[in-house]
Amino acid sequence: MATEENTEQKKAGNGGPERIAAPTAMRHASGQLAQMLQCEPGSVSALKATDDGWLADVEVVEIERVPDTASVMASYRVYLDGQGRITGYERTRRYGRGQIDR
Repeated sequence: MATEENTEQKKAGNGGPERIAAPTAMRHASGQLAQMLQCEPGSVSALKATDDGWLADVEVVEIERVPDTASVMASYRVYLDGQGRITGYERTRRYGRGQIDR
C-alpha cells in the first residue's frame, strides 16, 4: 500500500533514489529544523531543487516576547537530501517580527 509520501515522490533522472515533491520538502525542512532548534516553526520563504535534493529558507521564532511584535525571528538556510533529511543548516539572518526589508 502506498503512503502519502511515496505518492508525492518523483523519480530521479539518473535512476537513483526518488526525490520527494516540493510540498513534502517544505514540511520536512520546517518540521525537522524546528525540532532540532526547539523553536516554534514558521514558514518556508524559499524552496529550490538542487542536484543533491532541496534548499529551503525557513523562518522560525527564536525568542518569543510579549507583545509578539517584539519577538525575534531568524531565517535559516536548510539543505535537504532527495528524501527530505536535513544534511546541514545555517542561520542567515535575525530580525524583529514585522520588520520589513528595504
